[in-house]
Amino acid sequence: MTSIDCELAERTVRVGGREIQVGETGSGPAVVLLHGGGPGATGIANYSRNIGELARRFRVIVPDLPGYGRSEKWIDHSDPFGYLGRSIGGLLDELGIDSAHLVGNSYGGAAALRLALDRPDKVGRLVLMGPGGVGTTRTLPTAGLNALLGYYQGEGPSRDKLRRFIREYLVFDGGTVPEELIEQRYAASVDPDVVANPPLRRPSGPLALRTLWRMDFTRDSRLRALAHPTLVIWGANDRVNRPEGGRMLADTMPNCDLYLAANTGHWVQWERAELFNTLAAAFLGD
Repeated sequence: MTSIDCELAERTVRVGGREIQVGETGSGPAVVLLHGGGPGATGIANYSRNIGELARRFRVIVPDLPGYGRSEKWIDHSDPFGYLGRSIGGLLDELGIDSAHLVGNSYGGAAALRLALDRPDKVGRLVLMGPGGVGTTRTLPTAGLNALLGYYQGEGPSRDKLRRFIREYLVFDGGTVPEELIEQRYAASVDPDVVANPPLRRPSGPLALRTLWRMDFTRDSRLRALAHPTLVIWGANDRVNRPEGGRMLADTMPNCDLYLAANTGHWVQWERAELFNTLAAAFLGD
């Protein structure tokens, strides 16, 4: 499920004293692909249907976000999106890249937005697919988001919980997801270091409200001034992050285009790979 049709060089880069695993291929303007936060997610697996096509025109950089894959299993849970943004900005610094286009799905979309807000000079264009942190304090969580956040709670991780999350909530048509993909992600999700410190969790403790506020971009006054050309692609049947979030971003950001993909869930780049590849390559290549 992670095979791609191009050569991919992989290495570990030390950023702020912690290790980030990175895959790289292609040449041209730098494009960083940031994966979602579901159990067992990794950069290469999440973008297996996109890397080869984008590498025809771009230098494609695919990290495992902190807490996932072969990157170090640590997250600052008091400001998770801020930490992810700093980590990706630091990665670009270490790679000697002055500015890169960012492509982010869900959790990765939130990381991309936060980096653009905190260090706008490091970001060229943005492509966001169902990004996290859009209006999250203005309504109750979806059933899909609850399933994601509850994966490590209760009786703990299991194949059945992961299978249900992927087939019922992550995609529009669960029958398209092979069992091999579920097995692959389950194996990654039960890494002892991940189980001991799940990267995506509900904020808790005395500063929980402050953390929740930080994690909602619609509460950040800087969003209205974020002038980076942005393409938001949202699955019309997204059961994790509500499609209404796309309209919120389009109404707030001054240079934001919105594409609503029919018969598509939360995993646009996998479910509608040909559509996504065409839209992303055209937008980033302008």
